[in-house]
Amino acid sequence: MGISHYIKEIGRGKDGARALQREQACDLFGQLLDGTVSDLEVGAFCLAMRIKGETPQEMAGFLDATHTRLQRLPRSASSAKPCVVLPSYNGARKLPALTPLLALLLAREGLPVLVHGTATESQRVLSSEVLEHLGVAAMPQVHSLNDGQVGFAATELLLPGLKRLLDVRRVVGLRNPAHSLVKLMNPCQGPAIVVGSYTHPEYAVSMAQTFELMGAHALLLRGTEGEPVADPRRQPAMDAFVAGKRVPLSAKQEGPLAALPDLPTQVDAATTAAYTQAVLAGRLPVPAPIAAQVKHLHELSQQLLSSQATP
Repeated sequence: MGISHYIKEIGRGKDGARALQREQACDLFGQLLDGTVSDLEVGAFCLAMRIKGETPQEMAGFLDATHTRLQRLPRSASSAKPCVVLPSYNGARKLPALTPLLALLLAREGLPVLVHGTATESQRVLSSEVLEHLGVAAMPQVHSLNDGQVGFAATELLLPGLKRLLDVRRVVGLRNPAHSLVKLMNPCQGPAIVVGSYTHPEYAVSMAQTFELMGAHALLLRGTEGEPVADPRRQPAMDAFVAGKRVPLSAKQEGPLAALPDLPTQVDAATTAAYTQAVLAGRLPVPAPIAAQVKHLHELSQQLLSSQATP
């Protein structure tokens, strides 16, 4: 065992490094998740991949290894609706953390919603903190979700080895493939729609290719500060993936903004929770881009339900 022979391939620098095959990537990442390699090898992997960048085939292999080790949420016995998966790993910096608002709006449409995440950035307001103010506590153990229910699962509950890889960033100061992987993985045993978000255009391409390789049901958009929720000020482009097949949903809003939504000026958890409650109660409008995202996800859910019912 060991991963030194893989590091030799991926660690030759930006121009000399060689991409791994999907099966090789699965073996490599599985050893990292299982904690069977040294800290030095883990650091070498993270730095080599940061320089080289992961290919969609490599990311698919990393996901294969992850999916076989995840504690997946059991399928609800009372519902066939797909669970909407919202990866929340960045938190709020300048804008309020509105992933909880998206989750609760989707739940109001009758969908089960899983938010999963952990802190990967310092001094940011996390979705888990806002959810706790809204009465949604972190799961003590993995369980199924009912229709209209929101659950939050910490990454370490789903897979401790993945949390360890994410925490390497605190030591070396650089992201690694785990930070992209958590935005693509499906933690559910039953049907699910993964909402993937990107911050840089090159990730839109690689994430789309990975969803295609995995045959995923997903929604892909440029997120808000790295979160899987549409920017409340301007609608981003959104694409659906149905069994890996890409379906364009809406184009990016161009031109100057006609008006700005009435967002809170403070981004702390309590203020954001109060804003979320005001929107849910109808005292404030749902920002149009988020309303469009909810509509797309609801329609995608209905499409998947119909396809399951077709003999």
